[in-house]
Amino acid sequence: MINIKHLLKLVKNKSVHKVLKIAGEISEKESIPAYVVGGFVRDLIMGKKINDIDIMTIGDGIEFAKKIAEQIEVKKVIPFEKFGTALIPNKDIQIEVATARKESYESTSRKPTEVIYTDLKGDLVRRDFTINAMSMDIHPKKIGNITDPFEGMLDIEHRVLRTPLDPDETFSEDPLRMMRAAYFSSKLGFKIEDKCFQSIQKQSHRIDIVSWERIRDEFIKILKTDKPSIGLNILQKTGLMKIVFPEIDKMYGMDQTAEWNHKDIFTHTLQVVDNAASLSDKMEIRFAALVHDIAKPNTRRVDEKKGYTFHGHDAIGERMILKVAKRLRLSNNLKFYLERLTLLHLRPISLVKDIVTDSAVRRLMVAAGENLDDLMILCRADITTKNPKKVTQYLKNFDKVEIKMSNVIERDNMKNFQSPIKGKEIMSIFSLKEGKKVGLVKRQIEEAILDGLIENTYDAAYAFLLKKKEMLSKL
Repeated sequence: MINIKHLLKLVKNKSVHKVLKIAGEISEKESIPAYVVGGFVRDLIMGKKINDIDIMTIGDGIEFAKKIAEQIEVKKVIPFEKFGTALIPNKDIQIEVATARKESYESTSRKPTEVIYTDLKGDLVRRDFTINAMSMDIHPKKIGNITDPFEGMLDIEHRVLRTPLDPDETFSEDPLRMMRAAYFSSKLGFKIEDKCFQSIQKQSHRIDIVSWERIRDEFIKILKTDKPSIGLNILQKTGLMKIVFPEIDKMYGMDQTAEWNHKDIFTHTLQVVDNAASLSDKMEIRFAALVHDIAKPNTRRVDEKKGYTFHGHDAIGERMILKVAKRLRLSNNLKFYLERLTLLHLRPISLVKDIVTDSAVRRLMVAAGENLDDLMILCRADITTKNPKKVTQYLKNFDKVEIKMSNVIERDNMKNFQSPIKGKEIMSIFSLKEGKKVGLVKRQIEEAILDGLIENTYDAAYAFLLKKKEMLSKL
C-alpha cells in the first residue's frame, strides 16, 4: 500500500486541511469508508494546485455532505438525489460528496439510465482515465493510503492518458470523454495512448449525442490551457473538429502564401492561438485568435502576382461568427467580442504609415472601444513568421501604432464615444418624431468630431447643428 500523506503537507490552502480533517472524523465516527478521488489525488501527486475536493463514500453521500456542511457552517447543500451526490457551497474551495456508484447508458444518450451503488473499485472503474481513477483514504488512521487499481500513478510518471476499461466502452458510454482526452492532454502535456487515440477516431461521430453547452464548456477549457494547440490538434486529428467546429476543420491543409511560413491556414491559426496564450491569460483573446481568419477558406483566390489572396475575410468572418455562436451557445457578449475583433484584426497595421491622420486613429479606437488593448494583443499574436528580422519589424510597426494612439488625447473618451447631444434634444431642434432620421443626425455630429471639424463638447456640437440645420433636415 502506497501512502502519500506527506504530500498533503505541501498543500497551502487551509480549507483543504480543514475539510479533510472534518470528513475523516465523520468517516471514523459513523464507520463509513470515505476517500478523496479523481482530480484531487492526481493533482496532489503531480504537485499542482488543488482546486476542488471530491469525496466518495461507501454509504449515503448526501447525508455525509450534510454532516460536513454543518461543521463548516454551511447552511444548505445542493443534493442530486438520482446520483447520490451533493455539492457543498463554499467560497474557499469547491466540495462535492458522492456515493460510490456505477452507471449504465443507452447508446443514444450520455445521461445514465441506471445508477447502481457499489464499492470503491466499482466506482473507480467507471471513471474516464486511469490518472483520475485513484483514491486516497481520509480515515484518520488510514489517511494518505492510495488505492490505484489501474496504475494511474505509473501513467502519471510516464505522462500517458489511458482509460481504465477498454476505450471503446469508456468513450461510447460518455462521448464527452473524447474531448476531455484532448483537454487533459493539453493541460498536462500527456500523450494519449495509441489504443485510446484510435478509439476516439473510430467513435468521434458519437460526440453528436452530447449537448452543445457541454461541448462548448470543454472546448473553452482547452483554450484556457497553457498551450491550446495541443488539444486543438487532437480534435483535428481525431475527427472531432469536423463535428464541433467545422469552420476550423476547413482550414486544415489549405495553403496560403509563403510569407506566413506555414503550409496551411490551420497551422498558422494554431500558432496565433498559442501566441495569444503566451501574451494573455484571457480566454476571449485566445478564442478571437482561433476565429480571426475563419473566413479565409471561403475567400481564398489565386492572384497571378500575389499568389493566394483572402480579400474581405475580415468582414465575412465577422458575419460567420453568428452561426458559430448559435451552434456553440455562446453568450451575446462573447459573440459581439469575437465579431468585433475578427472584423478589426487587419486595421491596426494600416495605421503604420506616417501619413495616417489622427482621425483615422480615432476611428479605429472608437470601433474597438473597450476591446482596443485586446485587439492589439491579437495583432501581435498574429505574427507567426520564423524570420527574426521580420518579427522585429512587425513588432516595431505595432509599437508605432500604439504610440500614435497614446498621442491622441481623446483616447479614453473615444472608448465610450457618443454624441454630446442626445436623441430627445435632436428631436426637439428638428421637430422630429422618434425614428431613423434622429440616428442619422446624431451620426453626423459624431462624424464631425471624429474628423476633427468640431470639439467633443456640447456647445460645439450644438453650434454645428444650428449651422448645418438646413442641410441635416434633408437627410
